[in-house]
Amino acid sequence: MHAMVRSYSGNGAKEFADVIEQKKSDVEKVLRSVKGLVSYTMVRTKDGAFSVSVWQNKAGVDEVHKKAMEWIKENASHTKVATPTVSEGSVIIQLN
Repeated sequence: MHAMVRSYSGNGAKEFADVIEQKKSDVEKVLRSVKGLVSYTMVRTKDGAFSVSVWQNKAGVDEVHKKAMEWIKENASHTKVATPTVSEGSVIIQLN
C-alpha cells in the first residue's frame, strides 16, 4: 500500500476547506474514480485542512493527486489556496 498526506494552509485554506465540505459528494466521485482506494480522510484544522489517503499502490496515489489538482483548479481556484504540501510513501502499518 501507498499513502499520501496533503496539507493545505495559509491564504485561502479555510475557504478551501469550506468548499470541500460543501462539495463532499463531488470529491467522493473523483476519489472513487481512481482504482485501488483503501481509505481517505480529510480533516479541518485551525489553519485549513489536511487529507490522508491510502491506495493499493503508488499508481493510485499519483493518479488521484493529478485528479485532485484538476478538481481544485476547476472548483476551488477562487479560494486562492496554495498548492498543498505533499508527503507520500509506502505504508508500514495500518489499523482499522
